[in-house]
Amino acid sequence: MKAVLNNLFEYKSLNKQQAKEILINLANGEYNQSQVAAFLTVYLMRSITVEELEGFRDAMLELCIPLEIDDYKAIDLCGTGGDGKDTFNISTLSSFVVAGAGQKVAKHGNNGVSSVCGSSNLLAHFGYQFTNDKDQLIKSLDVAGICFLHAPLFHPAMKNVAPIRKELGVKTFFNMLGPIVNPSFPKKQLVGVFNLELARLYGYLHQKTDKQYIILHSLDGYDEVSLTGPFKMLSNNNEKMLFPEDLGFKTWSQETLWGGKTVEDSAKIFTKVLEGDGTEAQNQVVTANAGLAIHCGKSVSIEDGIEEARESLQSGKALQTFKKLLDL
Repeated sequence: MKAVLNNLFEYKSLNKQQAKEILINLANGEYNQSQVAAFLTVYLMRSITVEELEGFRDAMLELCIPLEIDDYKAIDLCGTGGDGKDTFNISTLSSFVVAGAGQKVAKHGNNGVSSVCGSSNLLAHFGYQFTNDKDQLIKSLDVAGICFLHAPLFHPAMKNVAPIRKELGVKTFFNMLGPIVNPSFPKKQLVGVFNLELARLYGYLHQKTDKQYIILHSLDGYDEVSLTGPFKMLSNNNEKMLFPEDLGFKTWSQETLWGGKTVEDSAKIFTKVLEGDGTEAQNQVVTANAGLAIHCGKSVSIEDGIEEARESLQSGKALQTFKKLLDL
C-alpha cells in the first residue's frame, strides 16, 4: 500500500485491474486503518479516472451478495451524496412516488456519512427492518412495488471500511461508487452526482452497459434536480442543460430544500410531503426527480413522466406505497 499511496500522491493513476485488486485487498482487511484512511482521502485531493472507478466498481460487484430480480425491470433512484447541501430526502421520496406510479423500484441506499440523514437512517427511523432475504424483497416488490437494498447487508466485505468512513465524516470515492454497485444490477437508473466531472465519468461507464439511464447534476452543486437553477442531464441519447422552467416548475432558493439538523427533522418533512402537506418547493422538487425517473423507466415523454409523478403524489398512491412497505 505504501507504494500505491506514493504513486497516487504524485498524481499517477491506477489501471482498472490494479484498482480492482486494491479494493478487494482493502475489503479483506489486508491494510491497516491509517493506510485505508489515506487511500480514501487521496481522491479528495486528485481526480479519479474512468479506469479507477471502473475497477473499484467491478470489485464491489464481485464481492457483493447479488439479488436476481431482472424480471421486475426495476429502476434505482440513487444519488452519490457528498454534495454538502443537507437537503431533505429527495431521492427516497421520489422512489415512493415512482413506485406509486407503477414503475418497480429497487432502491439502493445507506446511512448518511457526510449528511445528516441518509435513506437508511430515514427508513430505520420509521421502523423498517432491513433484509437481504430474496423472498422478502420479492414480496416487497410484489406488494408495494418497491424494495430497499441496505448497502451494508449486500456488501459485507466493506465492514472493514465503514467505521473509517464514519470517523472521517467526509465524502470519499465510496460516495462515487454507491449508485453503480446496486446488487440487483438494475437495467434502469436515475442517478445524481455531486459534480460535473463525475457526471461525465458515469456517462463513460454507463455507455459500456445496456442500462437505460439518466445522470443528473445541478450546476450549483446538488446531486439531483434541485430546481435552484440549471442542471445537466446525460442520458443514452443526449446531453443537455435544462432549467426548472423547462420542466414547468419555478426556480427556488436553496433554503427551501433544507432537511433539518436531525433524522427526526428529515422524517417530519418526509411524512408531510407524502401526506400532501409539503411546501410547494418540496413537492415540485420531488415531482421533478420522480418524473424524470418515470420518463427513464417507462420510456414516456418527460412531460408525461412528470404528470404521472404529480398524480402519484397528489392522489396518495406514493403514501400508500410507503405504508405497504412498512406493513410488510
